[in-house]
Amino acid sequence: MIPDWLQQHTLFTGDLRILILASIAALCIGLSKSGLSGTATLNVVLMAQAFGAKASVGLVLPLLIVADFMGYFINRHGGSWRRIIPMAPPAILGVIAGYFLLGEIDNGTARMVIGWLIISLLGFKLLLDASQGALQVLTSHRLFAWAMGLCAGVTTMLANAAGPVMTVYLLSQRLEKKEHLGVFSRFFLFINLFKVPFSANLGIIHPQSLMTNLVLLPAVVLGILLGWQILKRIPQKPFEWTLFVMTLVAAVWLIIG
Repeated sequence: MIPDWLQQHTLFTGDLRILILASIAALCIGLSKSGLSGTATLNVVLMAQAFGAKASVGLVLPLLIVADFMGYFINRHGGSWRRIIPMAPPAILGVIAGYFLLGEIDNGTARMVIGWLIISLLGFKLLLDASQGALQVLTSHRLFAWAMGLCAGVTTMLANAAGPVMTVYLLSQRLEKKEHLGVFSRFFLFINLFKVPFSANLGIIHPQSLMTNLVLLPAVVLGILLGWQILKRIPQKPFEWTLFVMTLVAAVWLIIG
């Protein structure tokens, strides 16, 4: 049974299953920020089931930002801020577009759209690999970075689900694992901080949601530390395929969930 004071000051109800679901989701946030980005979409599904799709968007954001700072510290020696510059302007536009869309469409529709988008991007990644470099020139074009940045901005504002989009983009760039993780952590630290005023204006970040964040924060920290240890033991190729499979499973779960 959840204590009365916790029910009064947080979004938790008397249902212990909600606390369990939210704790697993918070663990997934930590795992995703350590580099296992496919788990990011799992947290979207779990949080939406625990608190409702729209409320979960605002609830998750402060947890993501704390995890982003930790992820950046862990991966600060890999990648550079310069690598996120091509995606930053379209991502900003995507966040603004997602802000207006969030008030117009329900989150069930948003999850369907994001799920199919992710599967399409994974298919594109397989096509790139099968082409043996013939299509690689597309991924170095400015329009590709703009398209991925716009997709990342929209999906992160609608459902905090841009991790798979960024994963597909970085995998297409064929970065080494250390650089991949460094660029990934920098991009989301930037874009999630940018989203705060938009989420606050929508009323989905408030005192009760912030108190709920404090309860769930230890699970986020545990997820980061656990994910960091896992990644240190995975070579480059298994690392890429692990991300691919986890992203695919998460995308399917979004669609059917």
